[in-house]
Amino acid sequence: MPRRREAPPGPTAVDRLAGDLRRQVLAGELGPGEPVREEDLAAATGASRHTVRAVLARLADERLLVAEPYRGVRVTAFADADVVALQELRGALESAAVQLLGAAHGPRWPDAVLAPARAAVAALGALAGDDWPAVAAAHARVHTALVTAAGSPRITEAYTRLHSELLLLLVHVAPAYDVPRLVAEHAGYLEDVQARGPAAVRDHLAGSTAAILAARVSPPVSPPVSPPVSPRARAGGGPGRARPPAAPRG
Repeated sequence: MPRRREAPPGPTAVDRLAGDLRRQVLAGELGPGEPVREEDLAAATGASRHTVRAVLARLADERLLVAEPYRGVRVTAFADADVVALQELRGALESAAVQLLGAAHGPRWPDAVLAPARAAVAALGALAGDDWPAVAAAHARVHTALVTAAGSPRITEAYTRLHSELLLLLVHVAPAYDVPRLVAEHAGYLEDVQARGPAAVRDHLAGSTAAILAARVSPPVSPPVSPPVSPRARAGGGPGRARPPAAPRG
């Protein structure tokens, strides 16, 4: 008698609540430096304090949140030096991937290698420009597809770990790019990296870094700690406050 297949385990309460909170942060509903209090989140969602602590630790590991002694947990806020450091690490990984691709395929890469990145550019072009978080996510998928094409699991893993932090940065600054310009730049970028290799990556990301820094109104300062918000106020979505994630089921 054939053995019965067990269904794969579904998402846990931590997975669901982390996903909800991650979406809020990456949608810009929780601003840079805004406190995320364990007790408020537990009360608003009905989750246990243990679950909430695990969620906050996960998002801190993704660098979406920062936990500091005596200040608690808050949404990450980027100083200019943080922007430069993130872009430098991103550039090092993307350059390594492009160098591998050039060594494997020469100055003209096969269509099959470029297909995922080109598809990501096309998907970017299909978006409405007024939904910046969606545009930022689609833009990131172009670069991730390029890095993945190199076929290096370790480079891809390291690059993927930057994904949430990079999206948060772009959501916070919303550079003045329209979608057609982004599409044209990235279609050209896919051609340029074949011809120029890592130099094209450096030039592209230097321009990106300059645009991000120019879009910043001012370097973030340490924000004042907001007064506690009651679960009722959060549930009601009072002025200037994001509605909390829905309570995880099960």
